[in-house]
Amino acid sequence: MSLYEDAVRVLTTWNATSDAAELNRKRTLGLLADGPDAMTRAHRAGHVTASSLIVDDAGRILLCLHGRLGLWMQLGGHCEASDETLAAAALREATEESGIDGLVLDPEPIDIDIHEVRCGASEGAPASDSVHFDVRFLLRAPAGAVEQISEESSELAWFATDALPSPLASGVVQQIAPAHARLG
Repeated sequence: MSLYEDAVRVLTTWNATSDAAELNRKRTLGLLADGPDAMTRAHRAGHVTASSLIVDDAGRILLCLHGRLGLWMQLGGHCEASDETLAAAALREATEESGIDGLVLDPEPIDIDIHEVRCGASEGAPASDSVHFDVRFLLRAPAGAVEQISEESSELAWFATDALPSPLASGVVQQIAPAHARLG
């Protein structure tokens, strides 16, 4: 199964966690009707991305201060040709950006957010304004996890959900309740 086929399968069978997530699920499936290119930055109408909310044993969440955007947000980003599933893309991105090995993935999405962003240049695609159809997952950090800042982040920090930093990217708060519900 290809990454594209996995995305279609996941979003066709997923029970959305909110009315907004359901609307975004349908919109993302509409985008995927354009075919496998909807998984790449080259797709002009937007593309599917994968991100994760990382939670520790104390219920805190790990956020990054994005170096280019200047906003606190969950970790994640663009899918790559080597990613076999959306969940694997989210795990890869979170591991790369947090420096934490041993993250435990919940393979069912917790949210989908659709937002405009300026994507950086990549092989075959110049920097441009685009729309991210961001499928979000829950990751559990192993006990004693120590984060390491990557080149994409200015800062990484753990936050209690009642003491979130500012400026906060839109869409961060909406994934906290479904993540906590999943944690039980």
